[in-house]
Amino acid sequence: MSATRLVFREDAYARACDATVTVSAEGRVELDATVFYPAGGGQPGDSGALILGDGTRLAVAEAVKGGAGGVVHVLAPGQAPPAPGTQLRAEIDWARRHRLMRMHTCLHLLSSVLPYPVTGGQVSDGKGRLDFDIPEAVLDKDAITAKLNELVALDRPVGQRFITDEELAAKPELIKTMSVKPPTGAGTVRLVEVEGLDLQPCGGTHVARTGEIGKVAVTKLEKKGRINRRVVVELAG
Repeated sequence: MSATRLVFREDAYARACDATVTVSAEGRVELDATVFYPAGGGQPGDSGALILGDGTRLAVAEAVKGGAGGVVHVLAPGQAPPAPGTQLRAEIDWARRHRLMRMHTCLHLLSSVLPYPVTGGQVSDGKGRLDFDIPEAVLDKDAITAKLNELVALDRPVGQRFITDEELAAKPELIKTMSVKPPTGAGTVRLVEVEGLDLQPCGGTHVARTGEIGKVAVTKLEKKGRINRRVVVELAG
C-alpha cells in the first residue's frame, strides 16, 4: 500500500490538499498526501505548485511515480526542496488537469466508437490519440467525429468500480489495450465505466459525465504500419 494518500483517486476534482513533506531530495519532493496525478497509463503527470506556510510557491514541473506507489513532485529547476516535516499545500494546475480529464474520457468513447484492439495511446493537453489494430480499414474523420459528439451529448455518467484480479482474468475482453496491461497483484483492479458505453481497466482521472467533454473533432488519421491506424482527436470547444 502506498505511504502517500492519493487524493486524486478519491476525488478527481480536488484541486488542492494539505500535506506534509516525507522525502526531500534535490529537485524532488514526496508528500504524505497529494492531488498530483503521476504520469502513467498514457496520461501526463500534473503540474502545479507546492505552497509553503509563508506563501512561497514552489513550481512543480511534473509528477511521476515513486516507490511503493508513491508520487514524486519534480520541482522546476533552481528551487530548493522543503525539508521533511514541512507542512504545505499542494495545488495542481486545474485548467490543464481538467483538459486532460476531458480528453482521457473522450479516448474511452473513441475506443467504443472503434471497437478494435488498441495498440497504443496518449493523452495530451487539448488533444489525444489512440492507435488501433485495423488492417486494411477505411476510416472517415467526419463520421468518427459525428459519432463521438453524439456520445458526448448523451451526457452519460462516468464512474468507477473494482473487481478482483481473478474476475479480470476471467473477463479478458475488458482489456482493450494490447501494449499496456492493467496492474494486478494488489487484489483488485479499478474499472472506469461510461454508463452503457464503455467499461475497461484504467488508473487515470476522468470527468463525471460525458457532456463535460464538450465538442471534439478528429483531426488526423494516419497509417502507422501494416495494421496500426492512428486516430488523433482534439477538443474543439
